[in-house]
Amino acid sequence: MRAAVLHEIGQDKLEVLDDVEAAGFGPGKARIRVRATGLCHSDLSAMAGVLPQPGPFVPGHEGAGEILDVGEGVTHVKPGDRVVLCWLPACGTCPACKRGQTELCLAGFLNAGTPNFKRPAGDIFGFAGTGTFAEEVVVDAGCAVPIPDDVPFDVAALIGCGVTTGLGAALNTADLEAGSSVAVIGCGGVGISAIQGARLKGAAEIVAVDPVVSRREAALKFGATKAVSPDELADAKQSVTGGEGFDYVFEVVGRSATARTAYENTRRGGTLVVVGAGAMDDFLQLSMFELFFDEKRILPSLYGGGDVLRSYERAITLWRAGRIDLEGLITHRVPLADINEALDQMRTGTSLRTCIEI
Repeated sequence: MRAAVLHEIGQDKLEVLDDVEAAGFGPGKARIRVRATGLCHSDLSAMAGVLPQPGPFVPGHEGAGEILDVGEGVTHVKPGDRVVLCWLPACGTCPACKRGQTELCLAGFLNAGTPNFKRPAGDIFGFAGTGTFAEEVVVDAGCAVPIPDDVPFDVAALIGCGVTTGLGAALNTADLEAGSSVAVIGCGGVGISAIQGARLKGAAEIVAVDPVVSRREAALKFGATKAVSPDELADAKQSVTGGEGFDYVFEVVGRSATARTAYENTRRGGTLVVVGAGAMDDFLQLSMFELFFDEKRILPSLYGGGDVLRSYERAITLWRAGRIDLEGLITHRVPLADINEALDQMRTGTSLRTCIEI
């Protein structure tokens, strides 16, 4: 089968090979025919070594497809079922799961250390234990979440990561108050989803911040009341909040510099929500005095900060009701053979989400 492989961490291009085999099928596993997958910035971060991931590996973790086969003991899905891939499945038995914080379950992260592809040259890992830039993938059955027949594969793929992460940051982690002022720094697919979540919660002012003109224009269509470049954020803070700062600021880039900017633009007593996935050696500096004196809440949001399966269901319900726009997030479509074109679209910021059709 075909799959897009990164041979060494730090390379900026993938090689599409046709001698890759999905490996590891057995009890408790599911074999999935991938039909659509989105390109998330986390894939680029893993390729660059910003996020830890053993190589060589097949990127991709935001996918949807059909069940081809299931191993012994798997009862919640069967061949022919349509599923979205969950890269962070909950085991249900660890302390985090028992506390109801299933997004903090480490079982999914442990999957990333086991190869789930192979070729004559050796074993290949799947990013985040999945690897959706492939025609087929074998995953733990918990990664296969059934979806209704009326949900297109491309829409389902986005729900698998970006939409759930962005919506959840606003709805779960921040649980922002109606009438509040909001700034979202970084307006790709996740940032736009956070904007839609803020709109759903009744935010009065939503300022989208991004250096790319097309993304700022898109943000206005998805619910932002104002869209500015990073250089214009100070003026927006003055005009929208009288200089006090925003009630909520979402950092959706994953860099300490933008997190610091987000902190400085959050009002005293306000809330900074950190959504972007950054590097382990990129440190955010805050003085002990400002932490005490400003009383700003800093809330990290991993995968939307809530129960993933409930978040999937909520996103589907909101999409069906026309309360959120998911199709509009897909600005580009490419076949797997043109995966490097999709990478360039993400790096230059010309896309919100590129759908790779497999």
